[in-house]
Amino acid sequence: MIYLDYAATTPIDDEALEVFSQASRKFFGNASSLHDIGSEAARLLDMSRQQLADMLNIKKEGIIFTSGGSESNMLAIDTFIASKPSWQNHLIVSRTEHASIANFVAKLEQEGFDVTYLRHLEDGRVDIEHLEECLTEKTCLVIVQHVNSEIGVIQPIEQISKAVRKHQAFLHVDCVQSFAKLPLGKISALCDGLSVSSHKVYGPKGTGAVFFPSIHQLKAPVPNITHEYGFRPGTVDVPGIASFVTAAKKLGDNMEDERKRICMLRMQLIEQLTVRKVDFQIIEAKNQLPHILALTFAGLQGQYIMLELNQKGFAVSTGSACQIGKQDPSKTMMAIGKSEDEAHQFVRFSFGKNTTADEIHKLADCIEGIAGIR
Repeated sequence: MIYLDYAATTPIDDEALEVFSQASRKFFGNASSLHDIGSEAARLLDMSRQQLADMLNIKKEGIIFTSGGSESNMLAIDTFIASKPSWQNHLIVSRTEHASIANFVAKLEQEGFDVTYLRHLEDGRVDIEHLEECLTEKTCLVIVQHVNSEIGVIQPIEQISKAVRKHQAFLHVDCVQSFAKLPLGKISALCDGLSVSSHKVYGPKGTGAVFFPSIHQLKAPVPNITHEYGFRPGTVDVPGIASFVTAAKKLGDNMEDERKRICMLRMQLIEQLTVRKVDFQIIEAKNQLPHILALTFAGLQGQYIMLELNQKGFAVSTGSACQIGKQDPSKTMMAIGKSEDEAHQFVRFSFGKNTTADEIHKLADCIEGIAGIR
């Protein structure tokens, strides 16, 4: 099968898999144990933490390893709430956040927190004027996804941070889709929390991290925790972390060349569909990650396109993997002003390091055949 759903997850890198295998055999100790076997695991953990910190230009003490992006997001929210007085109970969230944030914030809203959902412009960017209007002295936290997982729009974090800083609220940025694909050194200096995930960068599933650049100013949500500088309980998965960092660093080192290659593949698919006179529309943004291409096909359900492509040997998506199985239209498409019909026509193609020009050509042929069936 030709895999074109890299925004959902990625196959583990061979080198990262080998690191995981070796570390599982040689560094199996609990990194918190005081004996030599534990100390060896602790040294590998510290080295991995430093390598990840170097990628983000932050101090290693600001990195908290987690089980993935979802836990990172929820831990960040809990931490920021714990670090503000109870009267600052106002949260501002974009309407296109990942389910881990959207569902957790909805729970907080039911518990009495005041939540404001930001408007979006037609291309998916947050409406900065609306953000500025919503910020008050009661605002505890603003949450914005750096790159949207459905349409690939890149949010203007610098403008968002400037607005948030005027009110001394915290800013958390979900960078799961942008990590190791876009430079994040500047982003880490503009936010208070930043979440990433291993399985989006060719590392193993079940590993991730949240970065707190100014961790010394934060309060842990649960007291007396001994792991991860007191912010996250549980024995640390050292082999998974070493594998994660290996994959992330490898992808990050080739970031610019890979971006250019993915851009060419994206343009190739668009050009080939145009030549074949397929009736489609691109969901475009002023700034967009090329790895994610969102298309709608006139008169055809996105789920129909996806299932037909699956039968022909292509793995694509109709949106965020955490929303699949629900029949609701894409919340991102609805947030940018599309109709329900247009939202249901949405199909996401996401490209990765194994995607080839030949695969794109075969995909265009198959889409032409499917779109011609009425």
